Amino acid sequence: MQDLWEAAIAELRAKAPGSFDRWFSSIQFDGFTDGVLQLRAQNAFVRDFVNEHFLSLVRERLRERTGLTIDIAWTIDAALPSPVAPRPTPSQPPPPPPALAEQAQPARVDAPAEPIAVQAAAPVVARRIDGLNPKYIFANFVVGTSNELAHAAALAAAGAGSVRRYNPLFICGGTGLGKTHLLHAIGHHIAATRPGLRIVVVSAEAFTNEFISAIANKEMDQFRTRYRTQCDLLLMDDVHNLAGREQTQEEFFHTFNALHQSDKQIVLTSDRYPHELERCTERLVTRFQWGLVADVQAPQLETRVAIVRKKAQLEQLDIDDDVAVLLAQAIRSNVRELEGALIRLAAQASILGRRIDLEFARGVLASALPPRSSPASVDDVIKAVCNHFNLRSSDVLGKDRHRSVAHARHVAIYLCRQRLKCSYPELGRHFGHRDHTSVMHAVKKVEALRVADPEMRSHLDAIERKLGS
Repeated sequence: MQDLWEAAIAELRAKAPGSFDRWFSSIQFDGFTDGVLQLRAQNAFVRDFVNEHFLSLVRERLRERTGLTIDIAWTIDAALPSPVAPRPTPSQPPPPPPALAEQAQPARVDAPAEPIAVQAAAPVVARRIDGLNPKYIFANFVVGTSNELAHAAALAAAGAGSVRRYNPLFICGGTGLGKTHLLHAIGHHIAATRPGLRIVVVSAEAFTNEFISAIANKEMDQFRTRYRTQCDLLLMDDVHNLAGREQTQEEFFHTFNALHQSDKQIVLTSDRYPHELERCTERLVTRFQWGLVADVQAPQLETRVAIVRKKAQLEQLDIDDDVAVLLAQAIRSNVRELEGALIRLAAQASILGRRIDLEFARGVLASALPPRSSPASVDDVIKAVCNHFNLRSSDVLGKDRHRSVAHARHVAIYLCRQRLKCSYPELGRHFGHRDHTSVMHAVKKVEALRVADPEMRSHLDAIERKLGS
């Protein structure tokens, strides 16, 4: 790893040796793990200057040599045992004094928070953690506009980001968009850089089953010890599956409190926003919102193409760029489905002894994927809305006035009006024989929210992608 770093900075050193020595005498290389370059700076001013003026070239050279997406993890430390460049001799002009440099700059409000900060002095081989998928690491995650906030927040939770750490981190989004990938990547990175931390990876379903088993076998003390006192990082997948399980929610409420009060990092994933979780106690939902809620949306075309290329690289598949574009255009809403289509192509090409070219890919996709078409009826729209919000059609069409159900009902009415040009009386008949003034109110409400509320826009965009253009 040291060799990779030396090769990456060689060009910088050759281009401007004086400037390099001046600034990199206040920088220390701490390691390079899982696509994350770990650097130590003497102060925030040096960190920011080096970030802005030097590291773009270094990141590019590391990316060329490793094929990984490169992230930077900074630690501020006034004492540097092993700076990158030697200290200047008395005949050389000294670098700016760290104390004066810091006084000239406003305080940073986004400095990484403790306690989970990268402090590795050298690359560490990650120990194996039960429940972590070895393929789900940060270096294999493709970042785009649809997921950049969640990615940055996950890096910070792992101690590898340049923004403050939020606790809890709540990652939400539809199926197959990368929530679990980010959850596991946090675990892998901390296992590699902080081997002393105790990591617990569990789904909400598994947590519930363990809780029931502990009650039945009179092992609640052991259960609580595992989750409350022998846990430094809790990674829980699909927390929405706690819905309706009152005893399990009560136990998790106390587990959450114990970890949070000890400043232990908690990361949760869900297929919906906290306030949309039905049959969850209000106090638990409130705690989910204490930190940062970061959503993952369906990726845009450019991101989907990059995902196909990354997956092909990991699977050592030789595919043309136009094949990657074809796959990305054919599958628009689900990363897992996109990756599955690529594997299907590879398997058939291997069996038939064919190269994965555009003609072959078109033939395979034509037989494997159903044709996309615009919705033909109100039922099509209702089905898409219910799938997105994880509701039943009977909920949306019935009299339930619960906020989350009413919200989905208004979205469905709006989309039917916009896409199918249904009249207000017609929509009233479809949606439980409602008065046409109620239907008009729903349409106007969603129209206003689409302009003013980013969350509403993201919901509508996701549903419309599923419905097709």
